[in-house]
Amino acid sequence: MDKVKQLVTVFFKRVEEYKRAVILGFTGLMLVFLSGGLIFSSFLSPVKPSGMSDPVSITIPQNASSAHVAQILFKKGLIKNSLIFILYTRLKGIDDRLRAGSYEFRFDQSVPDITNQLIQGKQSVLKITIPEGYTVGQISELLSRKGLIRMNIFLREIESGNFNYDFLEDLPQGPCRLEGYLFPDTYYLSSNVSEHEIINLMLHRFAEKVESLNYRKHLRPMGFTLHQAIIIASLVEKEVKVEEELPLVAGIIENRLRKGMPLQVDATIQYALGSQRPKLYYKDLEVDSPYNTYKINGLPPGPIACPGEASLLAVVNPVSTEYLYYVAKPDGAHAFAETLGEHNANKLKYQR
Repeated sequence: MDKVKQLVTVFFKRVEEYKRAVILGFTGLMLVFLSGGLIFSSFLSPVKPSGMSDPVSITIPQNASSAHVAQILFKKGLIKNSLIFILYTRLKGIDDRLRAGSYEFRFDQSVPDITNQLIQGKQSVLKITIPEGYTVGQISELLSRKGLIRMNIFLREIESGNFNYDFLEDLPQGPCRLEGYLFPDTYYLSSNVSEHEIINLMLHRFAEKVESLNYRKHLRPMGFTLHQAIIIASLVEKEVKVEEELPLVAGIIENRLRKGMPLQVDATIQYALGSQRPKLYYKDLEVDSPYNTYKINGLPPGPIACPGEASLLAVVNPVSTEYLYYVAKPDGAHAFAETLGEHNANKLKYQR
């Protein structure tokens, strides 16, 4: 009987030890899983906390694997561990849904935030301002420097691209076709926008501006076509630095047109020469070009730059004046004159 009691006692002791071992093992296993989860979660968290979110630009190439994407992000310091990134995208089934393109990320973005942006294709947007008075050539150079266009394709689209706007219908194809019609403004462009789309965006902005200003209605009593008005606006844009003088110079140009006088606008010579020169010489005024307003009467065949809103408005709201001449002063403003004698005196005074 004592032996039976002893065996029973040993049995229950072993059971207690087994239970204790199972509990300890289960607890240990849970701790492993929990710590593993915490470690995994920590690798998914932002590299830096909120408030330290400097933007970082990256480019994901076409057909990049999740491993390649992870490598790019890790090298830029945007994720803590590339293997965890790969594992996360595979567990989520999104490793083949990461889109190519140019993006901006912050250091306070988590891996789920980053992958969500890559899946949605929310690419970085570049803000670019086209200054008033830029020519098509200057616009193309600016966009090329920013890496937004391929110059040869952009210029080909300028020359012969198909754009559905009524104001372009009668314009001859050629490198100057869209001069004056790419509206100078601030644009927000993604890195994957095409050359055709950029040009169309600028033409659309021009169309919106003409519509909002009710521009054609204002031109009818003046007897100008839209194309003629854009030409005049471009001359005013390039000749005038002081905004208050825009309507006055527009009035002078219109006075000379009515009198059949050559416009003699120096900016047209610069355009004909194909370069912006600090000073023009008498030999420059002999350049053989339909844009040489010292040799031709009337307007040149097309605009010489892309005018802004103020210059457009100056054409339909010119100052009524008897002035026929103006000459630039050293401060950028102009001296105005009604007669050639007064004009020559101003030239002697201000252009030594």
